[in-house]
Amino acid sequence: MKKLVLGVVFLSLCSPAYAQFGGLLDKAQQAKKTKDSLDSLNISEEEEIKLGADVSLKVRTRFGVVQDAAVHQYVTLLGMAIAEQTERPKLPWQFIVLDTDGVNAFASPGGFVHITRGALGLIKNEAELAAVLGHEIGHVAHKHTVDAIRKANAEKLVSEAALSNRGPFLDRLANMAYDMVLEGKFDRGDELDADKYSVSITQKLGYASGTLGDFLTRLDERNKDQPERNGLFASHPETKERIEKIRQMSKAGATVQPRYATNIKYEAAAVTTIAVVTEGSAGLTGSGKKDDKDAKKEEPKKGFGLGSLKKSTGGEQQTAQVSASGGARGVGPDRAAKGGDNPAVVKVTVSAADVAAFKKGIV
Repeated sequence: MKKLVLGVVFLSLCSPAYAQFGGLLDKAQQAKKTKDSLDSLNISEEEEIKLGADVSLKVRTRFGVVQDAAVHQYVTLLGMAIAEQTERPKLPWQFIVLDTDGVNAFASPGGFVHITRGALGLIKNEAELAAVLGHEIGHVAHKHTVDAIRKANAEKLVSEAALSNRGPFLDRLANMAYDMVLEGKFDRGDELDADKYSVSITQKLGYASGTLGDFLTRLDERNKDQPERNGLFASHPETKERIEKIRQMSKAGATVQPRYATNIKYEAAAVTTIAVVTEGSAGLTGSGKKDDKDAKKEEPKKGFGLGSLKKSTGGEQQTAQVSASGGARGVGPDRAAKGGDNPAVVKVTVSAADVAAFKKGIV
């Protein structure tokens, strides 16, 4: 009996310690589970590039591509001069001019940078173009799109990301990425980071880095009578605050206006004259065209998991219904602008020697 009593006393004394140890063990296991879940949301560079290619296809289908090799050659030379200065120079960078009067730019994950001919028309010199491209390149270099989606949608994505078949996860990520790229849903920190990145990287090349502020000033003046935020940088921090921060970081340098004027002949359309996609328009460009053979040819092969990326219905139909819902969603004429009907990439060849020669002209 005495041994039984002592045993009971011993167990009673040990129980709190055991319970505490068990609690710590449970917390450790939960922490590991959480870490494993978050790790499953990471994507490889190969996945990022394929994801970006699909997003780019949809952006091109929405706005069309300017079929001018000379313009693409010039923009690509400048874009590559910037990209090779980044921490991710080996990405398959592509620089695409979209066929729309809307003033806008879009960076897809993996190195796909788009700028509209409307934006090229509003830009006044090469340094300004370098600054805008530098901002978009910053989003890619720092993986802002993918990281923002992971942070905001972790709980929704974890169950799919952890599966051995990552197809559903990558499908959903691609749709979210397209929506984010098109709507410009970056948070304040990411936007200011991209501004800072643009100033720093254009300074390295010898450009007048404050020209990003010049462009934003012109853009702000252009949009002053718009009832909602409009087009490029529509969701960014207040423009005047951004301009001030850019001025504080900027240094003097080259604008290279003559070379820009030689290569870019577009003129910006007045914001009040931009044709927009109207409610009920078929297809992505508002031209009544529901599909495009060239776009289909360039669609990434199935098997990666992006085969179910949204096509020209559903979310895209909502995109087309700008007249009815644009104001409520903060979408102005630049964002809602009609585009061309040819999404085919204009292929140009740019060598390292070409880029080096181009950089010598930054004076």
